[in-house]
Amino acid sequence: MRYASLLLLALGCSSGAGTTGDEGFVPLFNGKDLSGWVRVNCAPETFRAEGGEIITTGKPTGVMRTERMYENYVIELDWMHLKPRGNSGLFVHSGAFPAKGTPFTKGHEIQVLDGDSTDGTWTGHGDVFSIHGATFEPDRPHPKGWMRCLPSEKRANPVGQWNHYRVTVNDGTIKLEVNGKEVSGGKKCNPRKGYICLESEGSECHFRNIRIKELPSTNPPAAEVNEADQGFTSLYTGLDFRGWTTESGSLEHWTSRDWRFEGSGKGESERDALYTEKEYKNFRLSFDWQSPKGGQPVVRLRNNFALTFTGDDKGQWHRYELIVRNGKHSVIKDGEETLLRDDKVLGIQGSVGLEAVKQPVVFANVFIKELN
Repeated sequence: MRYASLLLLALGCSSGAGTTGDEGFVPLFNGKDLSGWVRVNCAPETFRAEGGEIITTGKPTGVMRTERMYENYVIELDWMHLKPRGNSGLFVHSGAFPAKGTPFTKGHEIQVLDGDSTDGTWTGHGDVFSIHGATFEPDRPHPKGWMRCLPSEKRANPVGQWNHYRVTVNDGTIKLEVNGKEVSGGKKCNPRKGYICLESEGSECHFRNIRIKELPSTNPPAAEVNEADQGFTSLYTGLDFRGWTTESGSLEHWTSRDWRFEGSGKGESERDALYTEKEYKNFRLSFDWQSPKGGQPVVRLRNNFALTFTGDDKGQWHRYELIVRNGKHSVIKDGEETLLRDDKVLGIQGSVGLEAVKQPVVFANVFIKELN
């Protein structure tokens, strides 16, 4: 019996699994449900808790984050891909909201990938890199000068086997250990405080034994703290048009394209606009759009008003916000307020609609926040 107990202990240690509370660690996943985690821009079924694991389907592309921000800590987890070339990730220092024109948040990514690139610019064995406006200095220069640290050696196990990551995040530095040995990292991270995310990117990935030990704060200035949650809720699942409808009853002019969706620009005006099933009164709507051929996005409040937006025809992404509150509406274009006026919206409650005019328009990151 004593020998069996020692053998089980040894097996537990070799797998990277820790005991709850061991050395100051606490679970970041309770093994039963997704309490403590927030779906940012994925369908409800994209991430699920099952058999003591968090499993992501990989569809659509997007992230799930922790409810609260973290600054300095050690995080450990096991991960496993089931198919070759599987892709996922662990984000640290993350913002709450996707960066403009992308399904991902600003922050630093710890790569969770199977396979390497053919040109040696990235690997599946423990890359650490900055994404979407975040910065850091890699421990070793990247061959192309990217803000990306390639691992010093390949220690990741192949598809169908578990890998253990231990990531130390402290005072703007990141150090990654893969299966028991440090292989990559960086310093001078900005931001250096934010959310922790798990990534969905095209393929099924399993996570387990996720635990964290917080370290003392080093008091980052506001400029080094990522964007906090502002109460927005995603209106698009990334898979389909659940929660939306059209007056014509047809979705023939709308196509779901993973984290983006497209209006053809050939609909019959407002009858083919895409409307939320839920009605809103005071709200803040945020959305990204692009139209390489000069299409125009229209935002409607059903039976009330419509706003047409314009942009360049080069396919650049724009981010607009429409704020409707107490009889006024204002528009923020790419961070700058462009319009504020009285209107007839006072006391009106209705569905919020999107429309593409003249040419196809691609929409993404459609979020809404209800206001008092």
